Amino acid sequence: MQATAYTYDSETRSGQVLLDDGTPLPFDGPAFDAGGLRLLRPGQRVRIEVDGEGDARRITLVTLQTF
Repeated sequence: MQATAYTYDSETRSGQVLLDDGTPLPFDGPAFDAGGLRLLRPGQRVRIEVDGEGDARRITLVTLQTF
């Protein structure tokens, strides 16, 4: 699934992405670390993997979107 980086805190390695429908979805440090990234800037397109449905949905991987 694709999204756009919205916020990122380099100390906690957590933040939020905006799904293409505008829905914000938070991610935590382990999801960021799983993608092997060092930094994320707001506005960057990312690829995410999500686990769960509805309110239990959570991001398990954040990586840069490559074409």
